[in-house]
Amino acid sequence: TTNTKDIDATVMQTLELAHAGCELVRITVPTVKDGHCLGEIVKKVRAAGCDVPISADIHFQPKAAMEAVKYADKVRINPGNYVDKGILFEKEWTEVELEAAHQKVRQQFSPLVEECKKRSVAIRIGTNHGSLSSRMLYKFGDSAEGMVESALEYLRICEELNFHHVIFSMKASNPKVVIEAYRILADKLQKGGHKAYPFHVGVTEAGEGEDGRLKSAVGIGALLLDGISDTIRVSLTESPVHEIPVAKELVRVCTPRLPIIQEVE
Repeated sequence: TTNTKDIDATVMQTLELAHAGCELVRITVPTVKDGHCLGEIVKKVRAAGCDVPISADIHFQPKAAMEAVKYADKVRINPGNYVDKGILFEKEWTEVELEAAHQKVRQQFSPLVEECKKRSVAIRIGTNHGSLSSRMLYKFGDSAEGMVESALEYLRICEELNFHHVIFSMKASNPKVVIEAYRILADKLQKGGHKAYPFHVGVTEAGEGEDGRLKSAVGIGALLLDGISDTIRVSLTESPVHEIPVAKELVRVCTPRLPIIQEVE
């Protein structure tokens, strides 16, 4: 939650999180300058003997992603605003305009995919219910299906470029929307013949105190019980260090414990 340009504060919080048991640290990279700072942050974190993976969070600026990929282990992009703009702008789209917008996504996203492939960096395709593009809102409405289709557009580009180090997230502040979106995505990936890509699960902006923990428990817990969660993030409006014990407890109580099967001759 620190300002990425405050390198020392960001390094300190990264180390605090790793010490608390966080297994993946996400750092916001809104601009190219923040991307340069990320390089210094990663260097200092590694110099401190910490090998926690670093994920760079990108919004609006493909150029920032191209800088962050030099240093991060994973780059998160939001299909709603990585290329598309005018999220809240409503308009009628023609088929020609829809195809032109898709080609623009392909043109601007493909270089990041190629760079990630070259550097063995993962991509998180992270759809957010609150930032669906006007194009997807026009096609699918303000729906969980729109969230899924927004992500699948980017996945198809990855697969066409033979890149498969992909993670998905379908986040919303409403746990019911979160659960529905992940379940739809899991179903479409299976029926569409795709790989079993991992899911990063969370309820965004869950809040603080008991309310934040309850919303997180409902959304994340249901999907852990479904068996379709690979990494989780509890999103509280508190110190991020407070999120880790909640996440650990959710995993403890919601991860199915399968019986040990022994073959008897």
